[in-house]
Amino acid sequence: MVQKVIPLDVISRVPRPSPEQSSGGCSSGGCSSAVAKSPDLPEHIREKIKEHPCYNEDAHHFFSRIHVAVAPACNIQCNYCNRKYDCSNESRPGVVSERLTPDDAVRKVKAVAAAMPNLSVVGIAGPGDALADHKRTFETFRMLRETMPELTLCLSTNGLALPDHVETIRELGIHHVTVTMNAIDPEIASKIYAWIFFGHERRTGVEASRILIERQLQGISMLTEAGVLVKVNSVMIPGVNDHHLEEVNAEVKRRGAFLHNIMPLISDPAHGTHFGLTGQRGPTPAELKELQDHLGSDAKLMKHCRQCRADAVGLLGEDKGQEFGLDLLPEEPQVDGEARRAYRAIVDREREDRRREAADAAAAVRQYAPEEPILVAITSKGGGRVNQHFGHAKEFQIFEVSSNGTRFVGHRRADRYCRGGEGEEDVLDLTIAALEGVTAILTAKVGRCPRQRLAEAGFDVFDDVGLDYIETAIARWLVERASEHGVAVRSA
Repeated sequence: MVQKVIPLDVISRVPRPSPEQSSGGCSSGGCSSAVAKSPDLPEHIREKIKEHPCYNEDAHHFFSRIHVAVAPACNIQCNYCNRKYDCSNESRPGVVSERLTPDDAVRKVKAVAAAMPNLSVVGIAGPGDALADHKRTFETFRMLRETMPELTLCLSTNGLALPDHVETIRELGIHHVTVTMNAIDPEIASKIYAWIFFGHERRTGVEASRILIERQLQGISMLTEAGVLVKVNSVMIPGVNDHHLEEVNAEVKRRGAFLHNIMPLISDPAHGTHFGLTGQRGPTPAELKELQDHLGSDAKLMKHCRQCRADAVGLLGEDKGQEFGLDLLPEEPQVDGEARRAYRAIVDREREDRRREAADAAAAVRQYAPEEPILVAITSKGGGRVNQHFGHAKEFQIFEVSSNGTRFVGHRRADRYCRGGEGEEDVLDLTIAALEGVTAILTAKVGRCPRQRLAEAGFDVFDDVGLDYIETAIARWLVERASEHGVAVRSA
């Protein structure tokens, strides 16, 4: 029996503060995108990224994406990838619960758009490579362009087949392409890739890596010349390419890449990857931040990536894909265009309100923040607000705060502490470990027992934020901290 997906009221989908919002949900905090606010960014580029949650840090508070899993084949084998099928509890690239035909994909996109007026982007990111079986990918995009032309289309690829398809990408109006590139040195790349399939044969070693790198760089150059925005994903692998990624960053910038996203290696042995089974570790949050800081403020880095599944649905940091299985979808989903337009009008007002409050908060941050940067963890489920209960958080947004201001630097994953009304102490221990180096935790609410444990672990816990915007909450915490602890205050 088909269960109809009931479209929700547009207003209830807007991540605005309300009493019930403080009790749970998924997070997607952050601050306004430095890239989006760059004074040298052309207006047509601003418009392209305005509602794209991956290319615009500010947009990911408000807009959702859907990945449709129409591309099962892959033409390379990475040592960090195992495209395990139907593992719904895993959140990592290459994992899906259902593989879709192009017709299935269009029906699913319509159903999600009917239920989520904030849906703005459709991406094809696997579970294999979007261009290894390009016919399925491009057929899906052609159908979506005809039926829902307002949606932004994007695809992810390893780049091996990319140079052959740039013209089709341009013709279809696919304005955003992500290329995963982990090295520009074939010797280093040969430690990351087991094989590639190119020219009707499987190739290995340095020869395979050289072909892949040449094709990736050629494809990136062709895309940027065609006016397509390119995001480069690189997996940081300690002892393999971590010290080499600075060279990768310089090269992709030289070729016009819009963003560089450096992601931590996921190497849990349970995933069955080569790196996982051979004991290759991933980087610590501190190591990842150190590399990002080393690349400098002029590097356009994406720091809010969640390394999404190939069938992810919803805001970054949440995945509602299991609510949209094919057996749950209506045969003919009806999309309410007026609801989608109303949502965008409300978001425009919300963004402007946040900008004003952030400007007001900046003065207090300059006056009360320490000279040396400190890290603050935030629980948020959208709208750029501190609007999530500590016990319901599955991740924490991390901000660096100093007299120079407030900036988003990443997120730390955690298991949900509160389950069925009870706290799990083992989970709290893991959360404390995950927040190493953090000075304060700002949250909508926290229970007495976890508050005490967190305080004993050295965290300053602050939940008197009234569902504030993140920047405002940080400023209020700094003022409270100065009042309670006698912190020195600079002249305004």
